[in-house]
Amino acid sequence: MNRKIRELKPYPMDRLVKAKEELRKKGVKIYDFGTGDPKEPTAPFIRETLKASVPEVSQYPTVKGKRELREAIAKWFKNRFNVELDPEREVIPSSGSKEAIFHFPLVFVDGDSGKRKVVFGTPAYPVYERGTLFAGGEPFKVKLKEEENFLLRLDKLPKSILEETALVWINYPHNPTGALAPLSYLRDTYDLCREYGIILCSDECYTEIYFQEPPPSLLQVGKEGAVVFHSLSKRSGLTGYRSGFVAGDKEIIQTYLKYRSSFGVASPDFIQEAARVAWLDEAHVRERREVFKEKKEVFEELFKELNLKHLPVKATFYFWVRLPEGVSSQDYALHLLKYGIVISPGEFFGEGGEGYFRIALVPSVKECKEAAAIWKRAHREFMEKVS
Repeated sequence: MNRKIRELKPYPMDRLVKAKEELRKKGVKIYDFGTGDPKEPTAPFIRETLKASVPEVSQYPTVKGKRELREAIAKWFKNRFNVELDPEREVIPSSGSKEAIFHFPLVFVDGDSGKRKVVFGTPAYPVYERGTLFAGGEPFKVKLKEEENFLLRLDKLPKSILEETALVWINYPHNPTGALAPLSYLRDTYDLCREYGIILCSDECYTEIYFQEPPPSLLQVGKEGAVVFHSLSKRSGLTGYRSGFVAGDKEIIQTYLKYRSSFGVASPDFIQEAARVAWLDEAHVRERREVFKEKKEVFEELFKELNLKHLPVKATFYFWVRLPEGVSSQDYALHLLKYGIVISPGEFFGEGGEGYFRIALVPSVKECKEAAAIWKRAHREFMEKVS
C-alpha cells in the first residue's frame, strides 16, 4: 500500500459519523453542525423532473454528458459571471465537485517529473491533499493567516517552489473559514501561475451562498491555464444527487475528458436532467439564501452573547469561530457532544485550524434556535470547568 496514504489520518467527517452513531445509541437528540449537508428540502420542480426522467430502459451515460446540460451550465455561467463558455469544449458535467477535484491530479500531476508539487492553503478541504497523494504528487501546504484574510499568497513562496509546482488549488468563498477573495487577488494569482506554467484550479462550490455582493469566479480574469469546479450540492441542495461541473481552458478540459472515462464517473441521464433545470432557475437559490441568512442571525446573536469571536459570515453557510487562548477545540467539541451538539474542531482541517472550530448551518431554523439555547448552558459549564 502507498505509504503516504497509509499514514493519513482518518477522513475528518468519518470521525463525526462515528460520534453521531454513539449519540444515537444513547437516545440523545443530535444537532449536527459538523458535516456541510443542509436539511432544506430539494425544490419540488427538481425532484419532479428527476422522477419524470427515469427511463424504462437503463443504459450507460456518457462522460461528456448531455449537450442540453452543458448548454444550461454555459448559459448560467454567462448570466452569473458574464463569461462565455463553449459547451462543447469547455464544460464537463461531474458527479459533484469532490470526485472531480480528487481525480484531477491523476491526470495532470506527473509523480516522476521535477514539477510534481501541488500547492494549497491550510486549513482546507481535505480532498486537495488526498487527491494529490493518490496521484503520486507532493502536497505543499501553505498555512493561511487570519491577518491576511486567509488568502493563499503565492507571491510569498520561494521561486524554487513555484518552479516545481504543477497545480495550485484556491477555494473562495473558503471552506472552512468563509473568507472571500476579491477579483484583484484572483487576477494576481492567475498572472503568477501563468508566469510559472502552473494550472490554477479554483474550487467555487460556495459562490452561490452569499449575503452581500456575489463572489467572483476565476474565469472572469482568464481561461488559459485555469479550471473551475462548481456543484449543485450547496447552491440547490442536491448533495445526494452528486452533480456539478468542471469548466475552463479548453485544452485542459478536453485532456481531462479523455481520461475521465477510466474513473467510472459518468452522471446518470436522469440526474443530468434534474441538474439542467436546477442550473436554469434562480428563484429556489434565492429562497435558500434567505433560510441560511435566518440561521446565520441566530448564531451571530449566540456567539456575541458568549463573547466568541468569528470571521464575518459574508458567504458560505459556515462560522469559523475562535476559542479563548489555551482552550482546545477538540475538548470543546467533546463537551458539546454530551449535549448532542456536533461541531468540527479546527484541527480537522489541518494546520492553522488550531484554536478554532467550524459550524455548518445544517439543521433547520427551529433546530438552530433549540441548539442555541442548549449551547449557552453547555458553554458556560465548560468555561467554568477550564477557568
